[in-house]
Amino acid sequence: MPEVTATPAPAAQPGNLVDPYRAYNFKLLINNVTEGHFTEVGGLGIKVETISYREAGNNSVVRAIPGRVTYAPVTLRFGLTSSLELWEWLMTAVEGRVSRRNVSIVMLDSSGSAEALRWNLVNAWPQEWYGSPLDAMSRELAVETLVLAHDGIQRETSNVGAAA
Repeated sequence: MPEVTATPAPAAQPGNLVDPYRAYNFKLLINNVTEGHFTEVGGLGIKVETISYREAGNNSVVRAIPGRVTYAPVTLRFGLTSSLELWEWLMTAVEGRVSRRNVSIVMLDSSGSAEALRWNLVNAWPQEWYGSPLDAMSRELAVETLVLAHDGIQRETSNVGAAA
């Protein structure tokens, strides 16, 4: 019986059209439990600082080498509900007892049902919270903001579209 190997999903190349993922198809997992009502996730980022290094020799070439790595805080925006779970998580940090949790931002495919890729935030904890503006003349949803600090980010790609 011939061995079956998985083929990678098509990649964007000249002549190979691949639709990008939609920014609104995502979900958030905290300790592998789906948390609902998130309207926006922002700030996913990594920065590698550069160190200038001058080589010895006649040319005195200055090279840029990688230095310290920092991870940007991630901002979550979500509709205000009666749930106290995120508030209580924040309060542990306020009281000086940081409760680190693994958080995953999961990008869904175009159908909105299957996982396409994910970003894992390692050892995340709430560092800032902003309440929703309250305006009696507005009909907008009340949206809170929670900012998470974390120790690192990992990206995983699902095998969606790969042959079995």
